[in-house]
Amino acid sequence: MNTSYVLSFSAQDKPGIVELVSNTVSSAGGNWSESAMSHLAGRFVGIVVIEISADKSEALIAALNALADQGLVISIEVLDQQEQEISQYQSLEVELTGHDRPGIVSEISAVFAKHGANVEDLSTYLVSGSMSAEMLFKADIHVSVKAGSDLDDLQEAIESISDDLMVDMHLTED
Repeated sequence: MNTSYVLSFSAQDKPGIVELVSNTVSSAGGNWSESAMSHLAGRFVGIVVIEISADKSEALIAALNALADQGLVISIEVLDQQEQEISQYQSLEVELTGHDRPGIVSEISAVFAKHGANVEDLSTYLVSGSMSAEMLFKADIHVSVKAGSDLDDLQEAIESISDDLMVDMHLTED
């Protein structure tokens, strides 16, 4: 029987981090099945889903925890195997642009939660406005919403956060 883990890690960015983590997983007999990684504020951070046979789990966890000696901050969690009924959900891509200000991510996430939308992927960044030196907040968000959700109501709620917030939403096929 296999066990699945979610591995989160962070380290001062330098070449070889992915190789180090992937070799550790592979050497212990684990299978790297999903991942997302990024460079943020001089750090390299990642989340990886690992599957391994139950009899090899302890050795994998020990090997991953030993990476702390090489500067990695590690968190390992057993993956809950509960699965939602996928056919009841549809994917929605949301692109936002507006003037930067404190609290905007909090306000956007509150709107999604109120409308039952599950944030699955969120990337935010600041860019210089084309007509001014003002910083613009941009977000690319992937959410799942229940089939039949009122997307117009969701878009209006997001746009109501700020007069200058531009929202582009479209359903995608998974």
